Amino acid sequence: TIVNYGRGEFMVTETGMATELGHIATLIQNVSEEKTPLQQRLDRLGKVLAYAALGLVAVVFLLGLAQGNNDIEELLLTSVSLAVAAVPEALTAAVTIALSLGAQRMLKRNALIRELPAVETLGSVTVICSDKTGTLTLNRMTVTAVDVANHAFNFVQTEDEESLALAPADDTDMSPGAMPSIDLLLVAGALCNDASLAQPDKEGGPRRSVGDPTEGALVLAAAQVGILKDALDTAFPRVAEAPFDSVRKRMTTLHATPNGVEDMPASLAPVWQRRVVRETPPYVAFTKGAIDGLLDISNRIWVDGDLRPLDEDWRTRILNAHNQMAARGMRVLGVGLRAWDHPPDQATEAALEENLVLVGLFGMIDPPRPEVTDAVADCRRAGIRPVMITGDHPLTARHIAQQIGITDNDKFLTGQELDRLSDEDLLQATREVSVFARVSPEHKLTLIDAFKRQDQIVSMTGDGVNDAPALKMADIGVAMGITGTDVAKGAASMVLLDDNFATIVAAVEEGRVIYDNIRRFIKYLLTCNASEIIVMLIAPFLGMPLALLPLQILWMNLVTDGLPALALGVEPAEKNVLKRPPYSATESVLGRGMLQFILVVGVIISVMALAAGFGLWSRGSQSWQTVLFTTLVFTQLAVAVAARSEAESVFTIGFFTNRSMLLAVLLTIALQLIVIYLPVAQRIFTTVPLTAGELALVATISLLTFAVVEIWKAVLRLRRGP
Repeated sequence: TIVNYGRGEFMVTETGMATELGHIATLIQNVSEEKTPLQQRLDRLGKVLAYAALGLVAVVFLLGLAQGNNDIEELLLTSVSLAVAAVPEALTAAVTIALSLGAQRMLKRNALIRELPAVETLGSVTVICSDKTGTLTLNRMTVTAVDVANHAFNFVQTEDEESLALAPADDTDMSPGAMPSIDLLLVAGALCNDASLAQPDKEGGPRRSVGDPTEGALVLAAAQVGILKDALDTAFPRVAEAPFDSVRKRMTTLHATPNGVEDMPASLAPVWQRRVVRETPPYVAFTKGAIDGLLDISNRIWVDGDLRPLDEDWRTRILNAHNQMAARGMRVLGVGLRAWDHPPDQATEAALEENLVLVGLFGMIDPPRPEVTDAVADCRRAGIRPVMITGDHPLTARHIAQQIGITDNDKFLTGQELDRLSDEDLLQATREVSVFARVSPEHKLTLIDAFKRQDQIVSMTGDGVNDAPALKMADIGVAMGITGTDVAKGAASMVLLDDNFATIVAAVEEGRVIYDNIRRFIKYLLTCNASEIIVMLIAPFLGMPLALLPLQILWMNLVTDGLPALALGVEPAEKNVLKRPPYSATESVLGRGMLQFILVVGVIISVMALAAGFGLWSRGSQSWQTVLFTTLVFTQLAVAVAARSEAESVFTIGFFTNRSMLLAVLLTIALQLIVIYLPVAQRIFTTVPLTAGELALVATISLLTFAVVEIWKAVLRLRRGP
């Protein structure tokens, strides 16, 4: 609630961290910052490469010394250069560019990334915990059923869906005054209400409401039978209220009543003539909220103008009517009233909310978003478990969850039931139950912690201030851009600009594409580095001098490795990106066959390059080192082109689907030819011009490398099957 203007007095009971906002701030501060899965994987990879580089310096230096014919200074420079080459410097730039471009693509799909590492984390998500209202549903409530004592009616939506207007499902006379009990229910729902009717956008256009969607549905339902909110507010001015809160789950307003029938709208006269009590009361309080709490504070029921005791039979009947509505996926609100001779001394909820007369029930439908069912199915195919966490009634939540495919069973848990579970039972419940209803913000923290203790990577949606701790604790906190508060957005890693669950799934797809691309250029860079290292380690055993000079190693590492790696960072998505399970949080970045690829292809490249260089060196050719150097460069480019997909052939995905790669390959070839044939570059890099035959040899080895990678992928496809 925002106070725009006016005068008033208030009493301060708590300040600072003792307030509700302070309590929330404490919860947020207590949530420890954790590294993302990508950061954890790259940290582990960095440590491995660092130790390998140190060991490599020692091994190469000792092997060079053992030969006895190498210059110590050049040997030391070569060892250090090779150690530098073992650590892919282009990795940081490639990761940053991939994440930044991914964030741009996500923004085009209505997902605003606030923390760059979150881009990749989305691709690793295994559980998506989503609120129901507005995210899985349209947040466009429509009253579709009412129930008063002895009378139950269903309504259907009119053809103009935007109007949210109502019509009776049968030939029931719904003209003003024809059904006094229903009229009284509609009056109560419209008065105990902060929404308002807005003017139609055009003359004769549909009515619309301004305010909370649930309250707006009640106002529109009353307007459908001619009971207008502005006329009600004039006839029944509000004099006090007890606002809604998440603990009581109800709201109460106190109104002064008209002096006589002549002072109220004509549509209300038939209702008021039946009267709540024998004489017109000066004041009347209306209460709306969850029926379970409303029954606790009611002792009578309104039955066709008569007041009867709310005995066990009536309570059972009301609860049955409520459960039938909730089982049909409706949000159910109960409405009660109480007559007052004078306003209570203190218009608190304790004073206003007792000894009520129960009037009836509203049943409202918030229809699922049309795209959500497909999005949930995409989640399941992708190995992601969708979970609904809502404050709504459990039967309503279960119905919507079953309707959109989140669950196919009748299991659900409420917040009260969660409080009674032991740690072990809670973990078991989170494995079996996908619908959690009547939960508080603290329950969300409990559920996130339970999922994370099972090594799940959790995404959590939220929009309120109270949701901020849960958004902060989740691996990916997702705030609502339309209905979300600034506090929620500040605690989140991502903001949904359209409040749509399908946008989360689209962001997950982009996250997987980004992580796939990161794996691609890690695979490419480490394969290239492995081939260089193997060449340097094996050459001394063949009696050859230093196979590569320090500047040549740095050239390959910074230029020929760098450009194709950056191009791999913008590779388009593969067709099966949402048809495979996510990567485990504990899985190495070198998992799923990548390490084997690096070692096998690295060995093949180094063997072919050494064979070419050794053959020329043994014949006394001065070009042997340049051939070896150029062979490594060109074969690495062949790997870059072939490694664009983990399993699909380049001939299937197309050579021109990543033009950045084509430009990178052509530019790298041009730069390498400059190093070979430009005299100034020859002196710097100690190269000699290659003959046409030597270039043909280099090209042949590169094509063989390309073929090896394509054969590797073909075998992988055969193992995976269709």
